[in-house]
Amino acid sequence: MSRFTFNRKQAKLKKLLGIRARLALLALILVAPLMLDRARSLEDARAKQLALASQEFSELAQHSADTQREVISSVETMLKSAAYIRGSAGGVSRSCDILRASLPVNLPWIRSLLIVGGDGHVQCATQNSLVGLDISKRAYLKQARDARDVVFSDFLFSMATDLPIVMAAYPVSAIREDSDAVIVAGVNIDWMSKIMSNLGGRPGISAALIDSTGIVMAAPADQASMVGRSLDTIPLLSAIADKAIDSEQADGSLSFVAADGSKRTVNFARIPGTQSRLIVSIDETKVSAAINHDIRTAYLQLGFVCLFVLLGALVAAEKLIIHPIEIMAGTAKRFGQGDWSARAGRNRLPAEFVPLARAFNAMAAKLGERERELVATNDRLTVMASIDMLSGLANRRGFQSRLDFEWMKALQHGAELSLLMIDVDHFKLFNDTYGHPEGDACLTKLGETLAGLAADTMGFAGRYGGEEFCLLLPNTDSARAVEIGEQVRSVIASLAMPHCTSSHQIVTVSVGVACTRPNERQRPGDLIEAADAALYAAKHRGRNAVVEHGFVRVTDIDGSMAMAS
Repeated sequence: MSRFTFNRKQAKLKKLLGIRARLALLALILVAPLMLDRARSLEDARAKQLALASQEFSELAQHSADTQREVISSVETMLKSAAYIRGSAGGVSRSCDILRASLPVNLPWIRSLLIVGGDGHVQCATQNSLVGLDISKRAYLKQARDARDVVFSDFLFSMATDLPIVMAAYPVSAIREDSDAVIVAGVNIDWMSKIMSNLGGRPGISAALIDSTGIVMAAPADQASMVGRSLDTIPLLSAIADKAIDSEQADGSLSFVAADGSKRTVNFARIPGTQSRLIVSIDETKVSAAINHDIRTAYLQLGFVCLFVLLGALVAAEKLIIHPIEIMAGTAKRFGQGDWSARAGRNRLPAEFVPLARAFNAMAAKLGERERELVATNDRLTVMASIDMLSGLANRRGFQSRLDFEWMKALQHGAELSLLMIDVDHFKLFNDTYGHPEGDACLTKLGETLAGLAADTMGFAGRYGGEEFCLLLPNTDSARAVEIGEQVRSVIASLAMPHCTSSHQIVTVSVGVACTRPNERQRPGDLIEAADAALYAAKHRGRNAVVEHGFVRVTDIDGSMAMAS
């Protein structure tokens, strides 16, 4: 058993490592290492490019964070200066005049400065429209008073203009304890975005300044649509929202796969003195698009070179090996399908295959001759199997085959089909009286007679079994069938073959006639049963008679079928 399994595996291995497979493997061994080495070098270059890009943008992000830090520092300085003025100048009016005069024009990111009283109302502002505004419900105001230090708010909408803004607050109580006033500055978000301009306009780069709740406060001009949106709603950055906001580290980086399937590297840095963070996201696919194109080109070149070498090897081998084998195999297939004249053309084969072609043609000639002899013998056996050797008529098998054929033909054309069942009267007594040789001679004579009648009536005669014969009559109605039945009876009687034990003193026959127009509900066996029933009736009427049987189906209560006479 193990030897058999080993042989099967060996055969499968040989089939797998055929001529074509071996040529393909040889071509790949020659070419693939060179092309793969080039592709691998490009892969290394891409990794280095991504590392350099990540380092570059990390430095840019750090530079932007430093610039933001300078903005924050300038705002803190202005708040503390204004608080000192409010704490030392005396009244609100005097402080307000000094405050308005002290706001430098070189700090355009400070939109306005406000002095807020203990009740939360704006007592003084560099913009007159803000005086009297109630901002007591702003959280940053309470946080500044509690912390007694500079506090920056999260992303807000201005109560006066409904524009996005970030507020900074510093309590005067940090300088003068008996004062409940708070200095508030409005920070221009547009300037924050301008500071991030060096992070914009580059494919695959996303940058955003977010507050402690994850709201985008500033972004480069080409990404301005992110301002005011939560980080969770931005598909390219939502994956790092929680990590960037909740991280205790001042800066950091992480990698992730975005919702669109792109691989991204993210750097984030906290702006000192605030809860805001600067986030820079790098799409590795877009950053390395050029080298990715080179890598794809290298792999395509690898494929084309391998294909070219492979085709060259295959074309060279096809004519010398594969094509001759296919010619021989095709010729053998034609011969196996019965084309005994199929021969291998030696003029189309290389010299090495000519001896094989000669041997094949010789073998094909001998096999063709034997096949023709076998077919002829088989035809003779088929005829012998369908002929009754005693009467010379078709035997029961031959008759059944002809009945099936005529039945299908009549069913297709809607024609009538008649059948005569013929039985020799008292044939057993004939055999007992005259002996079996005389009985055989009698059946032979009857077979010759029925064959002549079948030829005259365009019918088909056969020996059904024993002393019973049948005559099939295509395209014949019942009236004509009865006439032919009477003709059969009279012709056989006219032969005047002696039969002393019969009441007629000669050999007579009884004939049962049945006729039908075949349909889908009937079967050929139904016609035989009807003719048998008619024959049975003819015998009961005294023999030497012709009886027709009505071919009608009658369904009784339990659903069975019966023949009506």
